Amino acid sequence: MLNISHNKVSELLDLNKFKSGKATQHTNQHNLFRRVLLVSSILVIIILFLPWTQNVTSKGLVTTLKPNQRPQTLQSPIPGRIDRWFVQEGDFVKKGDTILKISEIKSEYFDDLLTERTGDQIKAKSASVDAYRSKVQALKNQYAALQQEQQLKLEQAKNKYLQSKLKVESDSIDLEAAKTKAKIAEIQFARTVSLQEQGLKAVKDVEEYRNKLQEANAKYVSQENKWLASKNEVINAKLNISTIKATYADKLSKAQSDFYSAESSALDTEAQVSKLENSLANYEKRNSLLYITSPQDGYINKAIKSGIGETFKEGEPLVGIMPANYELAVEMWVRPIDLPLLHKGEHVQVEFEGWPAIVFSGWPNVSYGTYGATIVAIENFASKNGQYRVLITRDPEYGPWPEALRVGSGAKTIALLEDVPIWFEIWRQINSFPPNFYVPDNADTSEKSKEK
Repeated sequence: MLNISHNKVSELLDLNKFKSGKATQHTNQHNLFRRVLLVSSILVIIILFLPWTQNVTSKGLVTTLKPNQRPQTLQSPIPGRIDRWFVQEGDFVKKGDTILKISEIKSEYFDDLLTERTGDQIKAKSASVDAYRSKVQALKNQYAALQQEQQLKLEQAKNKYLQSKLKVESDSIDLEAAKTKAKIAEIQFARTVSLQEQGLKAVKDVEEYRNKLQEANAKYVSQENKWLASKNEVINAKLNISTIKATYADKLSKAQSDFYSAESSALDTEAQVSKLENSLANYEKRNSLLYITSPQDGYINKAIKSGIGETFKEGEPLVGIMPANYELAVEMWVRPIDLPLLHKGEHVQVEFEGWPAIVFSGWPNVSYGTYGATIVAIENFASKNGQYRVLITRDPEYGPWPEALRVGSGAKTIALLEDVPIWFEIWRQINSFPPNFYVPDNADTSEKSKEK
């Protein structure tokens, strides 16, 4: 068996003649390793005690500070069909510029003269209202005339009634007088007959008094007939008064009914006029909606409904527009455990996608390519991703953000907190503890005193 221990190169050649051989002949390599290890240990200990800025990092997107500055889509409140485009993607439009024209797809709006015809209907109905109002006024006058005529007729009938009553009294007195004369004539006739039987009066005298008695009785009967006729006239006068009241009550009721009917027709026609005016206003407003205009200055991003003759429903997006004037901001999302550490007005470092940066999250002073920002809003309710949305904008104490930055770009944010030793931060990260909770300098002093 070959003995390897005696098969050495150093026994056959003098390695000291070669440079590489001399390097293998060192005997102090263990001392060198110990020195390197010692120096490294000292450096690690020193580094562990260096300051480290605690931070909350998150990803976000570039947006705008105000809602009306963000990209939006334009919709039509009515269904329709695209007729003509006046712009193309990328064009700049001012507020009020026409973007596209649409046409109606509902049959009830096909008539091009719909507003004119509706206006003619309003004029006709308005004339009907005037006619009904005139009729109402005429019926008012008729009602007043009937009331006046009724009053005069009643006064006339009442006067006739009073005359009849007075005539009854007069005839009653004449009747009593005729009755008295008839009694006197009867007494005279009886006395004359008695005297004639005694021979004191002639037969001629008896015949004369008989004739007078018959005339007195005839006058009495005639006067009684007059008295009964007068009483009948009183009854007729009372009946006439009742008849006048009933007749004119019927006429007044009919006139009043016609008046209310005309008033109701006038009000109904006024309601129809109001409804037509409402329809006319809706038609005119609908005609103005056939042109989609820009709500503000901006750029046309994308035509969502692009084809000529393409139909759409109300509320469907037609075209996207990006406002020309906007103030950039970044929306970032933080975990619920980190939310209590953030406050409005705190400083945040931002790294934008597409702009080179060298970032040392724990040493922000030596980072390069980041931009300063400040927190302006913190959401009070978690989003669908389970995190809270925080809005930040440019810090005026730092340099401006890149001019070529656009809404929708990605961003990485670093919210700076307290300065702690590196060993403490490593220990915190290993144990998954949150950063140190603290109150910012701009917090209310009274709240600080309470916490202390």
